[in-house]
Amino acid sequence: QEQLVESGGGLVQPGGSLRLSCTTSGFTLSAYAIAWFRQAPGKERERVSCILNSGSQSTLSDSVKGRFTVSIDKAESTVYLQMDSLKSEDTATYYCAALYGYCSGWGAEDYNYWGQGTQVTVSS
Repeated sequence: QEQLVESGGGLVQPGGSLRLSCTTSGFTLSAYAIAWFRQAPGKERERVSCILNSGSQSTLSDSVKGRFTVSIDKAESTVYLQMDSLKSEDTATYYCAALYGYCSGWGAEDYNYWGQGTQVTVSS
């Protein structure tokens, strides 16, 4: 059974940093993509990053490019989202999601497997 478990959210001041972790388990096919989505109150869920389990492909949305970095520890089956220079508009619940295949899906409806979410609040 496929599972994703997130950790690492919290409260941080503007300009600060946080690192989110997503540990995956139970995936049975060789190629799958792991994405980070975020959803602020009253807004649609937005994909901010995606990386293949092989680490051979990764993407970041324009809204976070230059501030966020996505990486994977294949031995630990864990994806990291390093968030630097955080802004108040980064405040949201962050979700880890996965699908069998590649990082071509941008919508939440493309992803079959979801974690429980972790709250990130950027505030002074």
